[in-house]
Amino acid sequence: MIKKVLITFGLVSITLSAAACNTVRGVSDDLESAANAVDDET
Repeated sequence: MIKKVLITFGLVSITLSAAACNTVRGVSDDLESAANAVDDET
């Protein structure tokens, strides 16, 4: 029983970590794009 709970917790943690990495990477790309647009206007 405890082994199943730990495996489930581990899989959920890995899934959430992967989703967070993609989100942070996407935000970084958006900020970079916005910064480039501002630089192009000046």
